[in-house]
Amino acid sequence: MITSHDRPKAPNRRRRALVVPAAAAGLAALAACSSSSSSSSSSPAGSSSASGAAAAAAVGLKTANIGGVTVLTNAKGFTLYSFAPDTATKSACNGACATAWPPQMASAAVKSPYATIKRSDGSTQLTYNGHPLYTFTGDTAPGKASGNGVNAFGGLWHEVPASGSAAPAGSSSPSSGGGGY
Repeated sequence: MITSHDRPKAPNRRRRALVVPAAAAGLAALAACSSSSSSSSSSPAGSSSASGAAAAAAVGLKTANIGGVTVLTNAKGFTLYSFAPDTATKSACNGACATAWPPQMASAAVKSPYATIKRSDGSTQLTYNGHPLYTFTGDTAPGKASGNGVNAFGGLWHEVPASGSAAPAGSSSPSSGGGGY
């Protein structure tokens, strides 16, 4: 008679399939634990006098003041981030990374300082000043910047200031790893 401990173990595909989402959920939970005290005054980007904000409105984005910094947000008010390992023509965030940090897709023609890149899956991602844009699953509501300064998936993540300049160190998250993007 063969008992369960005598049988050779077959690879548990279900267990492996659960590891990636569990890791992404853990990262999101970790980032959510480092809550930031930020005041968010989200407004349509076109209503601001800043040129970055006006350009944001042209591509359906907004701006919000989070921790004293005016940052780009998607149309729903969620903070947009850049990923340090990216280049102006290629995203380095795919697979589990793109699950935790969903790319900001572009559906229409855009004008400078915005552009688009083709992702490895063939989709079109929006860029700002040469930086591909992402949201973060750890941001549970508009006006949050839980991902600012996070070091994950091989690089640092930074909120994207509407001015196009580098994000100040620690601008809206106590876990900020430094300025620049």
